[in-house]
Amino acid sequence: MKFPVSRRARARRLPGVTGTARVDRRTSTLVGRARPGDIAVIDHIDIDRGAARALVEAGVKVVVNVAPSISGRYPNLGPQVLLDAGISLVDDVGSEVFAAVREGDRVRVEGDSVYKGETLVASGVEQTDDTVAVALESSKAGMASQLTAFSANVIEHLSRERALLLDGEGVPATSLSLKGRQALVVLRAFDYETDLRSLKTYIRENSPVLIGVEGGADALLEAGHRPDIVVTDFGDISDAALRCGAEVVAHATSGGGLRGSERVERLGMTPQIFGTDGTVEDAAILLAHFNRATLIVMAGSYASLVEFFDKGRSGMASSFLTRAAVGSSLVDAKAVAQLYQHRMRGWLVLLVLLFALALVAAAVATTPVGQEWWDQLREWGDEAEVWVRERVG
Repeated sequence: MKFPVSRRARARRLPGVTGTARVDRRTSTLVGRARPGDIAVIDHIDIDRGAARALVEAGVKVVVNVAPSISGRYPNLGPQVLLDAGISLVDDVGSEVFAAVREGDRVRVEGDSVYKGETLVASGVEQTDDTVAVALESSKAGMASQLTAFSANVIEHLSRERALLLDGEGVPATSLSLKGRQALVVLRAFDYETDLRSLKTYIRENSPVLIGVEGGADALLEAGHRPDIVVTDFGDISDAALRCGAEVVAHATSGGGLRGSERVERLGMTPQIFGTDGTVEDAAILLAHFNRATLIVMAGSYASLVEFFDKGRSGMASSFLTRAAVGSSLVDAKAVAQLYQHRMRGWLVLLVLLFALALVAAAVATTPVGQEWWDQLREWGDEAEVWVRERVG
C-alpha cells in the first residue's frame, strides 16, 4: 500500500536548497526578519562586507541577488565573506523575482536557478570562489574612476558641513562628561568581535566611555559591557540596546529630519538630536571629539582604501573628512590591541621581580656570609618576639 507523500517531503528529495524566502530590497531590513535556513532575496549591488556578515549572522543558506554582487566598480569584499561561510550566492536574477516570490514562500535554489514549487521563477549567475576571484581582479581597474568621484563628493560635503567639521557647530553636549577621558566607539561591522576580545585589558585598565553605534551597542552588550552612549538612526539596533540605560543621541539629517521618528514615539524616548548629512559613525566620532575626549578608539571600523569604498555609498566622503578633522586623536582598535598584547602587565612584572629576589636570597643563604646574615635575622626575630610579649603581658 502506498501512502501519499507530503509536498515538504517531495521538496527534500529535490536537488538544491529549499527554504523560506525573506524578500526585501534593503539587506539591512531583511536581516532583522531572517532566520537560520532562510533564503534571502535582495537587491544589493556590490555587497559590502558589513552586509555579508549580517547575512551570515542571520544564518541564511542562500542569497539570491537581483543585482550584480560585484559590479566591477571596485573590489568589494562581501561575496567572498558569504562563500567562506558556506552560503550559496546567485547573482543578477532580475527584478522580476520580486513579483514571483513573496515573503514566506517556500522556494528552492538549484545551481543558478530559483524555483517556486516546480516552476522556474528566476535564473542568474551562480558565484563560486573562482568567479569571485576573477571578478575582484577585474574590478581593481575601476578604482581610478571611483577615486575621481570620491574626490568630488569630498569637496561637496565640505562645502555643506564646513562649520560642523571645523568648529563642531551643531554637536550636542553629552550629559556624561567626556572631557579628559578616552572613548571607545564600537560598530557592528569589520571584525568587531575580534576587536572587542582583543581590547579586554584596555577596557579594564582605562575605563573608556563606551559609545555604541547602531548595532555596535548590541555588540557591546553581547560582550558583557553596557554602553554609556548610543548613537543611532534607529535602524540596525535592538530595543534592548536602546533601553539599556545609555544616553541616546539620535542621528538626524542636517535639516533636522529624524529617520526613526516612529520608533522614538513607540518607545517613548526623548533623545538628543545630532543633525548631519554624514554617516551615523561619523556623528559618533564627532560627538566624542567635540565633547573633548582625549583619545577615540574605533572598533569594527574600516581602515584600508578597499574597505573605505566597500561601504558602497557617496557618504563615505564624510567619513574621510571626519577622520581628517579629528586627526591624531583617532586610532584603530587593532593598533591599541597590539600595544596591549606585547605589553607585560604590572602584576606579572611584580611576580617576576619577587621570584628573582627569592632566588637571590636562596643563593646567598647557602654561602658562609649568608649563614651569618640568616643567624642575625633569627636573633633579631627572637628579640622582637620577647619585646612584644613583655608589652602584651
